[in-house]
Amino acid sequence: MLVLLIWLFWCPKIESQSLGPAITSARALDSMLQDFAYRAFVRPRPRTGIPYDGVPPSNLSGIQISAMRLRSGSLFTRGVRVYKQLTIPIGVIEKPYVERLVLVYQNLGNWSTKYYPLSGYMYLAPVVGLLAYDASNLSATNLQELYIRASNEPISIEFTRIRPVPDGSVARCVVFDLDGRINFTNVMSGNKCMTFEQGHFSIVVESTAPLPAPKEQPPPHRDGGGNSSKGWIVLGSVVGGVALLVLLALLILWVWRFNKRKKMHHMEKAADAGEALHMTTVGNTKAPAATTTRTQPTLETEYVP
Repeated sequence: MLVLLIWLFWCPKIESQSLGPAITSARALDSMLQDFAYRAFVRPRPRTGIPYDGVPPSNLSGIQISAMRLRSGSLFTRGVRVYKQLTIPIGVIEKPYVERLVLVYQNLGNWSTKYYPLSGYMYLAPVVGLLAYDASNLSATNLQELYIRASNEPISIEFTRIRPVPDGSVARCVVFDLDGRINFTNVMSGNKCMTFEQGHFSIVVESTAPLPAPKEQPPPHRDGGGNSSKGWIVLGSVVGGVALLVLLALLILWVWRFNKRKKMHHMEKAADAGEALHMTTVGNTKAPAATTTRTQPTLETEYVP
C-alpha cells in the first residue's frame, strides 16, 4: 500500500514524460503545451504567484514550459516582477474576465525555426511565448487563450542566450501574435523586447551573413518553482507513508481489543451456563445454600458398642 501511495504521487510526472503526438502547427503546439504545463500543478490548490515547471513530451525535447496561477485582481494591481524571462507591469487586464488565470511560459529552443519559420531572417535567440488561460479547471485541456493587454507600461522579455549581432546587421524584435500576424520592433538594451499583448517573441537579423557562435550572458534571477514542486512531492510521499503506518497501528490495536472482548464474552457465557446455586437469607444477607446434602451426618455415639 505504501508503494502504491508513492506511485500515485509520482504518477503525473511519469505521465508528462510520455510521447506526444506529432504537432504540425504552432497553434496545435500551444494547445499541447498548455496541457503539459497544467500537469505541473501537482497540488490540488497550487500556490498563487509561484511558477511550476512542466515537462513536455519526449518527442519535443528541448522545449521549456512553466505555469503560474494568479488572481486577476493581483495581476492588475501588482503585476509580476520576475517570471522566467518576463517582467509583467501593473495594469494588465484580460478578456473575457476570469477570477483566476494561468500564465503559461514557453521557450521553444531548437524548435523555434520549425514552428515559426521566418524567411529572410535568422534567429539570434529562441522563440519565447506568453499565453494566458482560465484557471477555474486545472485539469482542462484544449482551452481557448485569454486576451491579455498591458494598459500602462509594456511587458518586458529579456533574452539570456543570444548570438552576437553580425557586423553591418541590425537586430530586431519579432512578434508573432495569435492571429498569425508578424510585427517588428526595436531591441531595447541589447537583449530586451517589449510587448503590450501575449504572443511569441524573439530577436532576429536579416540573413545576409553567417552567424558567429552563441555568446552566453549571465542568467537572470531564477525562481525556485521547479524545486518547490519536487519538494512538495517528496513531502507528500513522506506524510502519506507516516499516515499509512498510523492507520496500520490503529488496525492492530482494534484487532487486539476485539479479540479481548470476544474472550471475555466467551468466559461470561460459560459462567452463565453453569449450575445456579440456591440462595437463602441469613439475617440481612443472601448467601448460596445447597438444596440437598449428599452425606447425612452420623453421631459418633452410634458407633459405640
